[in-house]
Amino acid sequence: MNLNYDFLIVGSGFFGSICARELTDAGYKCLVIDKRKHIGGNCYTEQKDGIHIHSYGPHIFHTSNDTVWNWINRYCTMNPFILSPVADYMGKMYSLPFNMWTFNQMWGVTTPEQAKKRIALESSKIDEPSNFEEQAIKTVGAEVYEKLIKGYTEKQWRKDPKLLPASIIKRLPVRFTYNNNYFNDKYQGIPSGGYTQIFERLLDGIDVELGVDYLENKERYDSLCDNVIYTGPIDAYFDYRHGSLEYKTTKFEHELKETDNYQGCPVINYTEKDVPYTRTIEHKHFDWVDTDTSWVTKEYPVEYVPGVTEPYYPVNDNENNERYIKYLSDAKKLNGVYFGGRLAEYKYYDMDDVIESALNKVKSIIHEQKNDMS
Repeated sequence: MNLNYDFLIVGSGFFGSICARELTDAGYKCLVIDKRKHIGGNCYTEQKDGIHIHSYGPHIFHTSNDTVWNWINRYCTMNPFILSPVADYMGKMYSLPFNMWTFNQMWGVTTPEQAKKRIALESSKIDEPSNFEEQAIKTVGAEVYEKLIKGYTEKQWRKDPKLLPASIIKRLPVRFTYNNNYFNDKYQGIPSGGYTQIFERLLDGIDVELGVDYLENKERYDSLCDNVIYTGPIDAYFDYRHGSLEYKTTKFEHELKETDNYQGCPVINYTEKDVPYTRTIEHKHFDWVDTDTSWVTKEYPVEYVPGVTEPYYPVNDNENNERYIKYLSDAKKLNGVYFGGRLAEYKYYDMDDVIESALNKVKSIIHEQKNDMS
C-alpha cells in the first residue's frame, strides 16, 4: 500500500466513492476509508438466499436528471421499478402516496373535486401553516393526518409534529389522480444484482481500508495525504464544539421468513403510534426473484446518540440549521479539507442529488488543484 496519497476520502458511500473514482481517473492517488466493515454506505446490499437485502432500508433510484441517469447506468443495469407502498392503520390498508385511491378508501369520494372539498372543509381553520401538523392537515385533511401521518411521524421523528418544520411534509407527494407511483421522476429503478456492485466498480483499483475510525486516528491518516474529502458528520469532525446536530435514526431487524411471499408488496407503513416499528420491508419484491423463502426487515425508530447510534436523516429545524451554519463557517476556514454528502452538509439528499453534488464537487476540486499547481 502507498505511504502517501493525494487524497484521503473518508466514507465509501456515493459521495466518497464517486470522488475517489473521478480523482483516480484524473491521475490522483486516493485512499478510501470507512468506519463500517463494508463499502457502499447506506446503499449497501447483501445477498442472502438469492435475495438482495437493502441493509439500511429500501433504496429506489429515481431521477429526472439525464446526466445522473446516464452516469449510474455505466456502473449497473437498472431494472424498472415503481414504488407503491401501502399503509396499515388498525389492520385496514390504504394506498400510498396520498392519491385518489387513498381518499376513496378513507372517505368514499370518487372525484378530485370531492376530495379537495373534503380537505378544504377539514383544514378551513388553518390559514398559513406554521409547522408540520398544520401543513399536513392543510394538504390532506384532518382525518388522513390523524390516521396515516400523525402516529407514524411521532414514532419516526420522536417529536410532536407541532415541533417539526412544515418543510418535511412537503416532500411527500399528494395527487388527485388514481396513481400509486410514489415518485414523480422520469427514471425509476433498482440495480439488477443490488447496489454493492456499483461501489465495487467505482472503487476498483483504489486502496480501501474498512472498519477504521478516521476521527480516532486523525493524526495518522492526515499524515498520509495532502488533502481530505470528509463525508461524515460535520459536528463530529469539529468535536461537537458548537453542540451536536440532531438526526433521525433507525434500528433494522432482518428476519428470514419460511414463505415465498410474506406481505405481498415491498413496503408497508404502520401508522399507529402503538405499533413499535414504522414499516416492514420485503426485499424480494425489489428484484422479483423466485425463492421459497423471504427476508423481511422491521424498522424501529431509536434515539440518536452522537457517536453511538448511526445518523441518518438531519432534523432541519431552525435550531439545528443555525448550529450547522457555525460548523460550515469553521469548515470554510480549513485548507485542503473538503466536506460533502448528507452528513457533512447536514442536508437531506436523495441518491441522485448526492451523485450530482459529488460530480460537481470533484470537478471543482480538480480545477482548484490544477490552478494551485500552475
